[in-house]
Amino acid sequence: MELDWLHLGTLVFLAHMLGIIAACHAVVNTRTSQGAVAWAVSLVAMPYFTLVPYLFLGRSKFAGYIDERRLENEILRSRAHPAEWHSDHASHAGGTAALQDVSGATATADATGPSELRGVAAPGPAAYLGNPAIRTLTRLSGMPFLRGNSVRVLLNGDATFTAILEAIERAKHYVIVQFFIVRADPLGQLLKELLIAKAQAGVRVYFLYDSIGSFDLPRRYVDALRAAGVETHPFATKRVFVNRFQINFRNHRKIVIVDGERAFVGGHNVGVEYLGGNPRLSPWRDTHVEVRGPAVASIQFVFTEDWYWATQRLPEVGPASPSGDDMHCMVLSSGPADKQETCSLFFVEAINAARERIWITTPYLIPDEAVFSALRLAVLRGVDVRIMIPSRRDHHVVFAASKLYAYDAINAGVRIFRYRPGFLHQKVVLVDHIAAAIGSANLDNRSFRLNFEIMVLTVDSGFASQVEAMLLEDFAQSYEIDVNDYRGAPAWRRMTMHVARLFSPIL
Repeated sequence: MELDWLHLGTLVFLAHMLGIIAACHAVVNTRTSQGAVAWAVSLVAMPYFTLVPYLFLGRSKFAGYIDERRLENEILRSRAHPAEWHSDHASHAGGTAALQDVSGATATADATGPSELRGVAAPGPAAYLGNPAIRTLTRLSGMPFLRGNSVRVLLNGDATFTAILEAIERAKHYVIVQFFIVRADPLGQLLKELLIAKAQAGVRVYFLYDSIGSFDLPRRYVDALRAAGVETHPFATKRVFVNRFQINFRNHRKIVIVDGERAFVGGHNVGVEYLGGNPRLSPWRDTHVEVRGPAVASIQFVFTEDWYWATQRLPEVGPASPSGDDMHCMVLSSGPADKQETCSLFFVEAINAARERIWITTPYLIPDEAVFSALRLAVLRGVDVRIMIPSRRDHHVVFAASKLYAYDAINAGVRIFRYRPGFLHQKVVLVDHIAAAIGSANLDNRSFRLNFEIMVLTVDSGFASQVEAMLLEDFAQSYEIDVNDYRGAPAWRRMTMHVARLFSPIL
């Protein structure tokens, strides 16, 4: 018995020592003070319960990808001839020469001086946000703000996948497919068969899926693609040993590109639930966009970075084709490899740019302090601030935490709406009557700091009007909540909300 107690005491001592070491690591490496405190306290006080979760969830810096990105950018620069995307020609003539060769964007990250950004605030839609906002966003994203694009809204799964499959069917040279979740259900099988057919017809096909989001994708699905000549790879962070156990860093992007002519970005993944196939969440409400023009090359560049990380090879892709339209677009990619907290700062800048309204739709409402402060200040400026969230839950902990954040937002003057018909999964930001961003980023800490995301910002009054009409229809099918949504809940449920919020750094 004495020996057993000795062994138990040794194990307890070792657990607490490991907890202290892990807590020190958390303090040094966690990006936010709230997350550092949460991890440090729990690791010191309860190492038996938190050491294993910290092993999988604790890191928020993706060092390996940062190194690969630097190397890749050097390779891309050596393969391409940098163009003056920040010049008058690139900004006003469509910028088709600005994004060429394998990358789809060349040497943009180093353009930081005011003189280097001349022309991006020309008279017209771009001038609405003004030089400071455009300069900030181009520096933040490392991507050009280009005109000469055409952007089309695709409402819900039927419209989105009809357009995507039709575009792939017409592909002549190459197809790029990247999704967070790919399922081997009827929709996934349809996509697989089409990609196999195109590869056998001589079209280059690149297929990238997230290893965490698509963890249940059968091996036979991947093997069938590879056997047919489809270049198929998972995006995984565990290639570097220090990331071996990490499940934090997920590639949440959804990208399809065909021949440099058409690109698709938005909230849909590959699964029948996105077509309304899950009765509990149906009808599924989501939004994608189809992009044509020079911005397609920016989207290709985002894919190229991810593909290079997964394969150590560059995909063979061509330049973007002109669209014949004149919309101003910028592609913003973000992730844990960024020097700045790109996604969070994008939301802050978009909210700060609003003078009349800022409408946001998101399935998960877990803003960080910077975004929440920007929302409060927008209310004080007299801006119409609205956020639309689901009335149905797909994740219990996230839903509970969102209810508490909604209560705080309502107290600050933000109007919160819950979408009634089905699960709301779209990620849309509408700024005033001129700018709209649609993509994969949620209003939560995971998108802000842990996931790889992509958003397409379009500055065009006609496009903004289309997005406005879409959102007004969604608001008409929603109900506005007030403080009683929280106050009227039972005490045990309110306590659950507060406990759930403790996990917000990793939700």
